[in-house]
Amino acid sequence: MSTTTRRASRGSGSSRRRTAVVASVSLAALASSLAAPVAASDVPAGTGNQTVSTEIDVVVRAAAGRVDEARTAFAALGGTIDTDLPIIDGFSGSIDPADLARLDASAAIVSVTPDQALAPMSTEPTLGYDRRDTGSMSAITRITGAQRLWDAGFVGQGIDVAVIDTGVTRVPGLDAPGKVLDGPDLSFDSLDEGLVSRDAFGHGTHMAGIIAGSDVAPGTSGRRCRTCTGRSAYTDTTKFVGLAPEARVINVKVGAYDGAADVSQVIAAIDWVVQHRADPGVNIRVLNLSFGTDSTQDPALDPLVFAAEQAWRAGIVVVASAGNEGLASGAGSALATPAVSPSIIAVGASDPRGTITTSDDVIPDFAQHGSPARGVDVVAPGVSVIGLRVPGGFIDTNVGTGRVGERFQRATGTSQATAVVSGLVALLLSRSPQATPDMIKAYLTGNAKPLDGDESDRRNEQASSADQDSTERWYAGAGSAFVGGSRRMPAVTAPAPSGTGLGSLEASRGSYHVTNGETELHGEVDIFGAPWDPAAWTAASGAQAAWSGGVWNGNRWTGDGWGDTGWVNVTWTGDDTTADDWAGVRWKGVRWKGVIWDGVRWKGADWTSGQWTSGGWSGVRWRGVVWSDAAWS
Repeated sequence: MSTTTRRASRGSGSSRRRTAVVASVSLAALASSLAAPVAASDVPAGTGNQTVSTEIDVVVRAAAGRVDEARTAFAALGGTIDTDLPIIDGFSGSIDPADLARLDASAAIVSVTPDQALAPMSTEPTLGYDRRDTGSMSAITRITGAQRLWDAGFVGQGIDVAVIDTGVTRVPGLDAPGKVLDGPDLSFDSLDEGLVSRDAFGHGTHMAGIIAGSDVAPGTSGRRCRTCTGRSAYTDTTKFVGLAPEARVINVKVGAYDGAADVSQVIAAIDWVVQHRADPGVNIRVLNLSFGTDSTQDPALDPLVFAAEQAWRAGIVVVASAGNEGLASGAGSALATPAVSPSIIAVGASDPRGTITTSDDVIPDFAQHGSPARGVDVVAPGVSVIGLRVPGGFIDTNVGTGRVGERFQRATGTSQATAVVSGLVALLLSRSPQATPDMIKAYLTGNAKPLDGDESDRRNEQASSADQDSTERWYAGAGSAFVGGSRRMPAVTAPAPSGTGLGSLEASRGSYHVTNGETELHGEVDIFGAPWDPAAWTAASGAQAAWSGGVWNGNRWTGDGWGDTGWVNVTWTGDDTTADDWAGVRWKGVRWKGVIWDGVRWKGADWTSGQWTSGGWSGVRWRGVVWSDAAWS
């Protein structure tokens, strides 16, 4: 079925911005396909001369601030309005298909789509999601070509993906024996035995499920290969299956139950991953970083960038979120840190708009894209992505939208897109285990699928425009990540130069700081108050020796080695010499960018900036995710 889009006209100069592009079924096509005459044989018996209604149920989205005008236009054509849908600036209703094309004349209406019934998953024994739902793993694994590698027998086996995030909870889909291995818990939750390594927030579990979640037991004989016949258990749409269903997740928790984390915790986590990437029984080849900061310094000096680059140089493919601040004034021109590093893979989000082909995909306005000097490398589906839910978690308890049945949660952002690409990387490494990070990056950018022509033309026109300024966004990079193309892994001999890491820890935090309720953590100190010595740290990190057992930057953060169920955790007690009780200082309320609860992006009546203050939800900002089942406007 054909599709159509509407784009707002663009201004000039520094105020020029790209308005969201919303997918819709072509009104004319919808009318012609649904207004077919009713044959006599199609009229139910016993209807006599009764009139058979030809009205169809639709969902209408209005232009910003023009809902009343859209309602008037809809009603004037005989449409009946059923339910207001303020979260999408629209409403549902019914109308004669013959009048659909006439709606196209109204500039107040952005899109009209069929209102289709969905079976409530909470009452169904199987997933039952629509294969046309491009937020489903079924669709995303086809869009990205992942299923083609599955067909060849490559499903991420033998590859460990480190997920530095808010932890991972063993919900169904991540509860198979050996699916998740706990690394150290470096979060403020490590002081609570019941929360050690577990995700009480909901972000890390969502990422882990997208990357490697699976309802199918590892090694299931249903997997297809060149010599196998029959459909794969992994392509059964009644089951949840992530991008690399037989990869293992290494859970390194840095974010607390409310998302709280400091840059020093993330840097310590990356250092740990590098040093323990090849421990006995461990093979960490991918690092997923679905967050970032708005660092205020040159990336070449930033310590978070340096840490990520050391992981890359150690043979780990680092995949990082571009950021979700594309709508913020001036933010669209810079990638989040560490995605801004030219060495690692920076991932932006795309909106598939209900189709499997990528030629009609668009870049949602929330996604940061960088600039011609450093833009995203690739994009991946990141709109209304269905991932695993943490029942009773922070997101689940406090955010009503996005839940799908009993097990799943929809979320939108570059976090989800990053997890998709991390899963693709795990697939490629299971096929080509000798590939280096630079080879994987070259493969992804070389095999990416370009987006639609008019988007590309406009992007190129902007890039060459004499009046282009720093607020312009560099759009889709090489295109939509795809692994179903050429099997040849390119040879790469010239990696990008790395930075020095000798900059400021405080500048790396940018505008976001943890707080103990009274004082924010500022300055050149880590969460224990230990002084930050960039020269000493970069030397140790570069030598892969920043950790000494469970001690990092002079303080004991965790245990010294692996236990029966994962890395041994210990209670934080300050440095080894004073053994001060740290438990009384719990920094919380970090503002990692990406989840904005202050009403800037939430349109429902319950989500207004007046309801949530700096002491509440506005202090939880993980960059790269928006927990909502609604499209961006």
